[in-house]
Formats: sequence, structure tokens, C-alpha cells
Amino acid sequence: MAEMQIDNALAPRNGEELDINILNAHLRENEPQLGTVTEILQFPGGFSNLTYCLKTTTGEYVLRRPPFGANIKSAHDMGREFKVLTLLKGVYNKIPNPVYYCESPEVMGAPFYIMQRIKGVILRAANAPKMGLAPRILQTASETLIDNLVALHNLDINSSGLIELGKPDGYVQRQIEGWIKRYYAAETDKIETLDAAAKWLQQNQPQSPAPAFIHNDYKFDNVIFSADNFSQIVGVLDWEMATVGDPLMDLGASLAYWSEPTDPDEIKFFNLTWLPGNLNKQQVIERYAAKSGRNLSNILFYYIFGLFKNAVIVQQIYARYKKGLTHDKRFAALLPVIKALGNKTAQTLNAGGI
Repeated sequence: MAEMQIDNALAPRNGEELDINILNAHLRENEPQLGTVTEILQFPGGFSNLTYCLKTTTGEYVLRRPPFGANIKSAHDMGREFKVLTLLKGVYNKIPNPVYYCESPEVMGAPFYIMQRIKGVILRAANAPKMGLAPRILQTASETLIDNLVALHNLDINSSGLIELGKPDGYVQRQIEGWIKRYYAAETDKIETLDAAAKWLQQNQPQSPAPAFIHNDYKFDNVIFSADNFSQIVGVLDWEMATVGDPLMDLGASLAYWSEPTDPDEIKFFNLTWLPGNLNKQQVIERYAAKSGRNLSNILFYYIFGLFKNAVIVQQIYARYKKGLTHDKRFAALLPVIKALGNKTAQTLNAGGI
């Protein structure tokens, strides 16, 4: 199945090129064992931090940096993401090995870090439908995805040092307040369904279970499967929002990405879970509950929060585009996505359940 590898890098998008000469000069002085960078390519997926493939004389590496024009520090903290990988290195083997961190913005215009490149299959929403994967393969992949989320939530946050990454007391309340504040700071259009969702979240906060280490952006296109075995995950990516807090916030975020066949195209855009063979949301909830032993009676709250957070993230990107801070043409079509997510919150709340 190696021919199915789809995490291929392409020429950098216009306006997102990196200066190879400046990078090489910096690495020669600070991290010479990486060798000389001979080519810089860019991975096509994602709308947040930018990810590049560095081909060097010693091998291939990945460079991560914030998007151009972004000033949302907590979502683009390269030093923190590097620290997450460093702490995980001793307790979780499905991560790229962190190699080098540069705090100074003088080299690349922003802090960045370099890590090992892990090769395998990334099932992206844009490409997976073209791959012709059998339903049994997608069922295995979705089951593996959920089982690995349970494994992450079972890491010992104290002995590993992961507790350093967050303050679990009051986590959910801070998240509600913070994401609502971010939404209105980036608001470009009045969307009543999202106004209603924000009010509902403020009024329906549940009591949290015991804290756990959480990824906060856990979905198919942040996971690398073995090219030969879809029951094996070889790497988990994009740790910029990882922290310690309520594990059901993590599950809710994953469910918010978990589109189904009846969802509009604007929501299917997030994930490939609508393809035949994948678990549906109820099956995801049941599997997570059985594997983790956690009480999911309040999962509706976490799902609504996940949808709202996705809408805020897309809104922030769309606002940057509207202000001319990024020229990526993909961002011009994001307003219908934001509205579709708002509609999904309204439909789910009207139905009284997922």
C-alpha cells in the first residue's frame, strides 16, 4: 500500500516561500548535524501553522512556523509545541522526534522548529475519496483513531511531566470564555446561530471528569497511518493546542470534525468520516466510552463546543483573509463553512442530542 502515501510536499504557495540561503546560514551555525538544505517544499494540508519539508544532505525533516500575518500567540506558539513533543518523547512513541527550535523571528520572520519526518499515509478529506479505500479498511482506520485517542488520554500526566502544560482547574470555563472572546474579536458577519451557541455554552457547562493530556485537534489528517497497516498509527501531528484539561473536550473536538453522509459539503470538507465503512458519531461515542470507562452523559455539551470552536478557528482565518493579511485563495470561500457550522449547532440543539 506504499503507493497510497499522500503526505507529499509541493512547491511552496505564493507568499509562503522560505529563504533557503538564510536558513542554511543559520543551521550551519546552530544545528550543523542537519546538513545543508537542498530543497524546501510545503505540505498542502491545513489552514493554521505552515509545514514544510526540508530535504537536506543528511535526510528529510519538517519545519513548522506560524502563518504569515497571524498574531494569535496561543495558537501559534512554536516553543510550546516543541516542548510538548519533548515531554511526549519519553512516554508516547507516535510522534516525530523534535530536533531544533529557533525562538528568534529574525531568521524566518517568526519562531520555528524542526522535527523528524515520519512517512506514511495521511487520510485527508480532499484526497481520501479518490483512493478507493474499501469500507473495511476505513472501519479499521476509524476504530484505530478512537483507540489511540483513549491511549493519549490515559497517559500519566504527573510522572511524565505533562502536567506542566496546563492548569486543569477551571479549564472548561476558560475555554468557553476564551473562544467566545476570540469569535467576536474576529467577527466579520452576523451569524445568529453562533450567537445562540455561545449563550447555550455559557449556561450549560457540566462538571468535568479527572483531567488528562489532550491533543485538542485530533482528527484523521493529523494522524499518520502505516502504509501497510491501517490498524497501526505511526505518528500524530499538530500539537500546538495540546494541554492538560477535560478529556471530553478533546473527544468533542473530534466529534465536531466527524462528518456523516447527510452533512452538507461545507462540513464534509473537514474530514473523510462520511465515506462508507467509517464509524458514525454514535459508534465513536460508544467505542470511546467502552475503551475509556468515562461517563459520556454530557457529550452534547462537548460536541456543541467543538462545533463552535471549529467555527471560531475558521472565522479567524477568514478575518485574516478579509484584512489582506494572507492571500491564500482557499480562504475566500470560508464564510459558508462558518455558517454551516452554526447551522449544525442549531440543528443539534433543536434535536436535543447528537
